Amino acid sequence: MEKLKQTKPARIGIYTMGLKPYWDQFPGLRERVIEYAEFIAGKVRKIGGTQVFFYGLVDCSERGEEAGEYFNAHNVDLIFAHAGTYVNSASILPVHQVCKAPVVILNLQPTAKINYARTTTGEWLAHCGACPVPEMTNAFNRSGIECHIINGLLGLNYTPEISMTDEDTASRPEAIRAWKQIEEWVLAASVKSGLSNARFGFLGNTFNGMLDMYSDFTMFQGQTGAHLEVLEMCDLNRMLETVTEEEVEAKKEEITEFFIISEDSPSDPLAKKPTPEQLEWSAKVAVAQEKLVKEYDLDALTYYYHGAPDGYYEKIQGGFIVGHSLLTAKGIPCAGEGDLKTCLAMKICDIVNRGGSYCEIVVTDYEDGTILLGHDGPFHLAIANGKPILRGMGLYHGKQGTGVSVEAKVKAGDITNLGCTQNIDGKLKFIITEAEATNGTIMTIGNTQTPVRFHKDPDAYMDEWFAQAPTHHFAMSVGHNASLFEKIAVMLKIPSVVLDR
Repeated sequence: MEKLKQTKPARIGIYTMGLKPYWDQFPGLRERVIEYAEFIAGKVRKIGGTQVFFYGLVDCSERGEEAGEYFNAHNVDLIFAHAGTYVNSASILPVHQVCKAPVVILNLQPTAKINYARTTTGEWLAHCGACPVPEMTNAFNRSGIECHIINGLLGLNYTPEISMTDEDTASRPEAIRAWKQIEEWVLAASVKSGLSNARFGFLGNTFNGMLDMYSDFTMFQGQTGAHLEVLEMCDLNRMLETVTEEEVEAKKEEITEFFIISEDSPSDPLAKKPTPEQLEWSAKVAVAQEKLVKEYDLDALTYYYHGAPDGYYEKIQGGFIVGHSLLTAKGIPCAGEGDLKTCLAMKICDIVNRGGSYCEIVVTDYEDGTILLGHDGPFHLAIANGKPILRGMGLYHGKQGTGVSVEAKVKAGDITNLGCTQNIDGKLKFIITEAEATNGTIMTIGNTQTPVRFHKDPDAYMDEWFAQAPTHHFAMSVGHNASLFEKIAVMLKIPSVVLDR
């Protein structure tokens, strides 16, 4: 499903490094080092539409200061510092004293092995990128500059005649591993860029009494860079009053395309085949929800409404789940019960194209060794196991009103749960767990449910999980993404913990 709004791409700064006296001493070495860096820049440009700002060569302190100013001028989110050959740390430190963007040092050897019998000093220097790295990390540490390092092979299928044969270094595990880390850092930078001035809507209020849901809006903006737009139900009602019959019919066709309309549940008398009136209303509300997102230029939305019983706004919120599921699939994650922190987790998952479905604990299956995770909606349609089912609900348990809900599970395979909680000091914290979604049986009650098998048995995992003081909601993403989410936490300066490793 096409996204309603594109997030800002990451801005990546790249430079390579070397020692200025080498260029006269070893002809061709300077060009070799720059060629390696240009190869890196070209590959990085292909990662998710990334904007790359390639400074070139830093080989003295003057060029270091100039590079720092260059990266500041382009407001880069992250700098890749390529260790092309030996360089003294005094040349490199100014780059990062001037520009405070996070830095990742790339120690990427161009070939897996040099030809010992034929290698000259100049050829060796074209392979000795690791040599200056400890010197740089020492200087950075003593200067209060945090840095990260990727070691491995460059993966450039070019081997000078002096080195080994024409080996395919790109297929070697050392290159694959290094480029996986580079891609994760670029994606992490895209989250930082995507959240900067992103617009999160907060519609209505927080579910009364859910203390873990309550959020400090200033804290949220201060730690994420995202803007929070506080919305009222009358804002949505204003959109609802503009909905035409043609728009409703188009939305009904969209709903039919993406959902299976259920029959009565064989087990739960509350879960019925949606009535034509319920589907009509859900479609009309869904049109209004999309209008609201466009009116306020939103990138994400968290919502909940509790009003007087049988009030008109209660009727509106009864139609929320279908439209919010459609919005979530279109890149506008929607989190219920006023859970702003989980909305953030869902948005992060969506920016890196890993889904991000709204979940909590449903029930434990001790015989199967799994925990069912899900909610009464919304659901991320892009990671569903087949078409989700729409069921009419006689009531929303624990809440007011009736309407249509989504019954679905995440496709079987690797998943990663990203929880976002808040510590006693008011700081956000990520709780990350890799696991496996199975194709086990779920209930037919109109709720999303995914059976998940963790590395530990259910009780041992819950012991570890609950000890982290989590919120009771989290976002489920597809794939094993712990390494990626840890890098995102670094970029956002949010503490993180990985469970069940």
